[in-house]
Amino acid sequence: MAMSDPLGDMLTRIRNGQMANKSVIECPFSKLRENVCKVLADEGFIRAYKAEDGENNKKNLLIELKYAEGRGVIRKLDRVSKPGRRVYTSMKDMPRFYNGLGILIVSTPRGVMADHAARDANVGGEVLCQVF
Repeated sequence: MAMSDPLGDMLTRIRNGQMANKSVIECPFSKLRENVCKVLADEGFIRAYKAEDGENNKKNLLIELKYAEGRGVIRKLDRVSKPGRRVYTSMKDMPRFYNGLGILIVSTPRGVMADHAARDANVGGEVLCQVF
């Protein structure tokens, strides 16, 4: 059966992996998921990620979770734009999450980036998720 929200599935796997104190989680590969993982790694929310060939020529994404003082670094991870309700924002109207302490991951015409990078590049787009 086809998955209706692949990015939401990856975010749920990350949340569940942190609650279970897993060091590495695995999810199916897609370019969007890889780009979101790149933003999470650049912002310091995960240690690393890598694409790995699995069985039947399927690629998997291995995500290494990050912990500080026995607690997961990611405290809140929510999907904003869902398949049933897409959320778009311009650069001027882009909200600040936790007063700038958290980030919004935005899909822009210049690629997937954090909200502060989108403001610097003067572009808006679809708000994929929020991380704190």
